[in-house]
Amino acid sequence: MFTAADFIPTSYNSTIENGNFEWSAPSNIALVKYWGKKDNQIPANPSVSFTLNNCKTITKLGFEKRDASPEASGSHNVTNGFSFDLLFEGKPKEDFKPKIQKFLERVEIYLPFLKEYHFTIDTQNTFPHSSGIASSASGMAALAMNFMSLEKKLNPAMTDDYFYQKASFLARLGSGSACRSVKGNVVVWGNQANIEGSSDLFGVEYPYTIHENFKNYQDTILLVDKGEKQVSSTVGHDLMHNHPYAERRFAQAHENLDQLIAIFESGNLDEFIKVVESEALTLHAMMMTSMPYFILMKPNTLQIINAIWKFRQETQIPVCFTLDAGANVHVLYPENVSEKVLQFIQDELVVFCENRQYICDKIGAGAIAL
Repeated sequence: MFTAADFIPTSYNSTIENGNFEWSAPSNIALVKYWGKKDNQIPANPSVSFTLNNCKTITKLGFEKRDASPEASGSHNVTNGFSFDLLFEGKPKEDFKPKIQKFLERVEIYLPFLKEYHFTIDTQNTFPHSSGIASSASGMAALAMNFMSLEKKLNPAMTDDYFYQKASFLARLGSGSACRSVKGNVVVWGNQANIEGSSDLFGVEYPYTIHENFKNYQDTILLVDKGEKQVSSTVGHDLMHNHPYAERRFAQAHENLDQLIAIFESGNLDEFIKVVESEALTLHAMMMTSMPYFILMKPNTLQIINAIWKFRQETQIPVCFTLDAGANVHVLYPENVSEKVLQFIQDELVVFCENRQYICDKIGAGAIAL
């Protein structure tokens, strides 16, 4: 059984003065939702997600050894012993820095070399920053991959398995769902009795049979509301602490994940749709019934959901929706019906999107070294 202590290195047998790495890491969309957490970013229930392909963060990490004397750090921005500059799309981005600072403080015990270097973190997204797509998952995963590349230079004997497990473990400490953005195509995070190797500490590639129906599954993201999130994820998860329906919800997540094991094997799309849409609506039900309570859907979100239900009933095409903690709608469907579904989206759904904007994506393979 893995514990967090397994990721604390004893010593390094190599040194490196400077260099840079670059990784891309994708966003992901949960089918069984993670909502509610314990201390240290441990999930209150297990989740499973499709890793995306096109919506990703590309992060370049430059690093150089710092002079040990305090005066030497004069030209660099040093906070609590960490020295880093943060660029977003090539320009300094001060308002992202506190989140990175907090991440470095959380992971320092696992990456004890962090204060020895000055870092330049240069990051960009392939999707518009204000598109209402969570970029913390892809961003933290990309950063974790870069730090692991540096640690591998310091410890060249590191195995690939350890490299990816620890990257997912570190990403989780930056943003819970980021641990599902390291590998692809289907990732489980959280302890689930019937899924071998599953862990609260990191995401694992789904280990069992996945039917052809789910290979190259498509996700078209309808941008209903591109504004800032109404409720931060941290606040949202905290609302589960005294939630009247929390325990039943956590049990339901386990049950739904068990159902998906059979569904992934059989390829039963009708059953898949039931689980996925129920999970999406349950997530929003939890927010509507918390204290304080929130409605994160917009009128156009409901218009889209109703249009999808009507289209599915009339055509028997297995298209469904899921939602994150916001108003945007992820339209999920198998590759072999792409043409018909995209036509439906253009004919009937883009009218409900802000500036008629949507993003076409599909299942992807996880983080990639560039």
